[in-house]
Amino acid sequence: MSQPDWSKFSHKIYIYAAMQKVYDAWTTRANLESWFLRKAEFKSPDGKVRADNSPVQKGDTYEWLWHGHPDTTAEHGEVNEANGKDRFQFVFGKAGVVTVSLKETEPGITEMILVQDQIPTDDKSRYDYHVGCSTGWSFYEGNIKSILEGGIDLRNKNPAYTNVINS
Repeated sequence: MSQPDWSKFSHKIYIYAAMQKVYDAWTTRANLESWFLRKAEFKSPDGKVRADNSPVQKGDTYEWLWHGHPDTTAEHGEVNEANGKDRFQFVFGKAGVVTVSLKETEPGITEMILVQDQIPTDDKSRYDYHVGCSTGWSFYEGNIKSILEGGIDLRNKNPAYTNVINS
Protein backbone atom coordinates (compact mmCIF):
# COMPACT_ATOMS: atom_id res chain seq x y z
CA MET A 1 0.00 0.00 0.00
CA SER A 2 1.41 3.41 -0.96
CA GLN A 3 1.76 6.22 1.55
CA PRO A 4 -0.57 9.21 1.19
CA ASP A 5 0.83 12.41 -0.26
CA TRP A 6 0.38 14.69 2.76
CA SER A 7 1.41 17.75 0.73
CA LYS A 8 -1.87 17.97 -1.21
CA PHE A 9 -5.43 16.83 -1.68
CA SER A 10 -8.10 17.33 -4.32
CA HIS A 11 -11.92 17.41 -4.22
CA LYS A 12 -14.42 17.49 -7.08
CA ILE A 13 -18.10 18.42 -6.97
CA TYR A 14 -20.74 19.19 -9.59
CA ILE A 15 -22.89 22.24 -9.01
CA TYR A 16 -26.12 22.84 -10.91
CA ALA A 17 -25.38 26.50 -11.61
CA ALA A 18 -23.75 28.51 -14.37
CA MET A 19 -19.97 28.56 -14.26
CA GLN A 20 -19.83 32.36 -13.87
CA LYS A 21 -22.15 32.17 -10.87
CA VAL A 22 -19.86 29.62 -9.21
CA TYR A 23 -16.79 31.72 -10.01
CA ASP A 24 -18.44 34.83 -8.59
CA ALA A 25 -19.29 32.93 -5.39
CA TRP A 26 -15.55 32.66 -4.73
CA THR A 27 -14.47 36.15 -5.72
CA THR A 28 -16.50 38.84 -3.96
CA ARG A 29 -16.84 39.60 -0.28
CA ALA A 30 -20.64 39.48 -0.37
CA ASN A 31 -20.72 36.11 -2.12
CA LEU A 32 -18.06 34.48 0.08
CA GLU A 33 -19.98 35.62 3.14
CA SER A 34 -23.15 33.99 1.77
CA TRP A 35 -21.76 30.43 1.92
CA PHE A 36 -18.28 30.34 3.48
CA LEU A 37 -17.18 33.12 5.81
CA ARG A 38 -18.45 35.44 8.52
CA LYS A 39 -16.14 38.15 7.17
CA ALA A 40 -14.20 38.22 3.91
CA GLU A 41 -12.28 41.47 3.60
CA PHE A 42 -10.05 41.99 0.57
CA LYS A 43 -7.56 44.80 0.06
CA SER A 44 -6.04 45.84 -3.24
CA PRO A 45 -2.24 46.04 -3.48
CA ASP A 46 -2.46 49.77 -2.64
CA GLY A 47 -4.29 48.97 0.62
CA LYS A 48 -7.83 49.96 -0.35
CA VAL A 49 -10.62 47.71 0.94
CA ARG A 50 -12.65 46.25 -1.92
CA ALA A 51 -16.40 46.89 -1.93
CA ASP A 52 -18.76 44.01 -1.09
CA ASN A 53 -19.48 43.17 -4.74
CA SER A 54 -16.14 44.17 -6.23
CA PRO A 55 -14.33 41.15 -7.72
CA VAL A 56 -10.99 40.31 -6.14
CA GLN A 57 -7.87 40.63 -8.24
CA LYS A 58 -4.46 39.02 -8.37
CA GLY A 59 -2.26 40.56 -5.67
CA ASP A 60 -5.14 41.35 -3.29
CA THR A 61 -4.67 40.35 0.34
CA TYR A 62 -7.42 39.12 2.59
CA GLU A 63 -8.57 38.67 6.16
CA TRP A 64 -11.15 35.95 6.69
CA LEU A 65 -13.22 35.07 9.77
CA TRP A 66 -15.54 32.08 10.27
CA HIS A 67 -18.80 31.65 12.13
CA GLY A 68 -18.29 29.72 15.36
CA HIS A 69 -14.72 30.93 15.80
CA PRO A 70 -13.34 34.01 17.57
CA ASP A 71 -11.64 36.82 15.68
CA THR A 72 -8.29 35.44 16.85
CA THR A 73 -8.69 32.64 14.29
CA ALA A 74 -8.46 35.11 11.40
CA GLU A 75 -6.81 33.79 8.27
CA HIS A 76 -4.61 36.02 6.15
CA GLY A 77 -3.33 35.39 2.67
CA GLU A 78 -2.93 36.66 -0.84
CA VAL A 79 -4.75 36.08 -4.11
CA ASN A 80 -2.38 34.51 -6.65
CA GLU A 81 -4.83 34.27 -9.52
CA ALA A 82 -8.34 35.49 -10.34
CA ASN A 83 -8.94 35.23 -14.07
CA GLY A 84 -12.60 36.33 -14.03
CA LYS A 85 -13.89 33.07 -15.49
CA ASP A 86 -12.73 29.65 -14.34
CA ARG A 87 -9.69 29.79 -12.03
CA PHE A 88 -9.15 31.30 -8.59
CA GLN A 89 -6.06 30.66 -6.47
CA PHE A 90 -4.98 31.94 -3.09
CA VAL A 91 -2.35 31.36 -0.43
CA PHE A 92 -4.26 29.81 2.48
CA GLY A 93 -2.15 31.11 5.33
CA LYS A 94 0.32 28.46 6.51
CA ALA A 95 -1.87 25.66 5.09
CA GLY A 96 -0.62 25.89 1.51
CA VAL A 97 -2.16 27.12 -1.71
CA VAL A 98 -5.77 26.54 -2.78
CA THR A 99 -6.74 26.46 -6.44
CA VAL A 100 -10.35 26.36 -7.57
CA SER A 101 -10.82 25.31 -11.21
CA LEU A 102 -14.18 25.36 -12.96
CA LYS A 103 -15.47 23.72 -16.12
CA GLU A 104 -18.93 23.73 -17.62
CA THR A 105 -19.79 20.07 -18.23
CA GLU A 106 -23.14 20.88 -19.83
CA PRO A 107 -25.33 23.98 -19.81
CA GLY A 108 -26.05 24.97 -16.22
CA ILE A 109 -23.75 22.37 -14.64
CA THR A 110 -20.30 23.30 -13.38
CA GLU A 111 -17.55 20.94 -12.32
CA MET A 112 -15.62 22.49 -9.46
CA ILE A 113 -12.24 21.04 -8.53
CA LEU A 114 -10.53 22.32 -5.41
CA VAL A 115 -6.86 21.45 -4.91
CA GLN A 116 -4.93 22.37 -1.81
CA ASP A 117 -1.21 21.82 -2.23
CA GLN A 118 2.12 22.96 -0.82
CA ILE A 119 0.86 21.74 2.56
CA PRO A 120 3.68 21.37 5.09
CA THR A 121 4.23 17.69 5.92
CA ASP A 122 5.29 17.73 9.57
CA ASP A 123 3.00 15.74 11.89
CA LYS A 124 1.03 18.76 13.16
CA SER A 125 0.47 20.07 9.61
CA ARG A 126 -0.70 16.65 8.43
CA TYR A 127 -3.46 16.76 11.03
CA ASP A 128 -4.28 20.49 11.00
CA TYR A 129 -3.98 21.21 7.29
CA HIS A 130 -4.31 17.97 5.36
CA VAL A 131 -6.98 16.29 7.48
CA GLY A 132 -8.52 19.44 8.95
CA CYS A 133 -8.72 21.45 5.76
CA SER A 134 -9.90 18.48 3.69
CA THR A 135 -12.72 17.91 6.18
CA GLY A 136 -13.59 21.59 6.29
CA TRP A 137 -13.59 21.98 2.53
CA SER A 138 -15.90 18.97 2.20
CA PHE A 139 -18.50 20.79 4.28
CA TYR A 140 -18.08 24.14 2.54
CA GLU A 141 -18.18 22.54 -0.92
CA GLY A 142 -21.52 21.06 0.07
CA ASN A 143 -22.64 24.45 1.33
CA ILE A 144 -21.72 26.35 -1.84
CA LYS A 145 -23.66 23.71 -3.77
CA SER A 146 -26.63 24.10 -1.42
CA ILE A 147 -26.60 27.91 -1.63
CA LEU A 148 -26.22 28.08 -5.41
CA GLU A 149 -28.75 25.35 -6.14
CA GLY A 150 -31.45 26.24 -3.65
CA GLY A 151 -30.49 28.89 -1.17
CA ILE A 152 -30.26 26.89 2.06
CA ASP A 153 -27.27 27.88 4.20
CA LEU A 154 -26.05 24.88 6.20
CA ARG A 155 -23.63 26.82 8.42
CA ASN A 156 -24.03 27.08 12.17
CA LYS A 157 -24.19 30.77 13.03
CA ASN A 158 -25.10 30.34 16.70
CA PRO A 159 -22.00 31.16 18.77
CA ALA A 160 -23.32 28.98 21.60
CA TYR A 161 -22.76 25.88 19.46
CA THR A 162 -19.04 25.20 19.17
CA ASN A 163 -16.83 22.41 17.85
CA VAL A 164 -19.27 21.50 15.10
CA ILE A 165 -18.42 20.63 11.51
CA ASN A 166 -20.68 23.33 10.06
CA SER A 167 -19.08 26.49 11.37
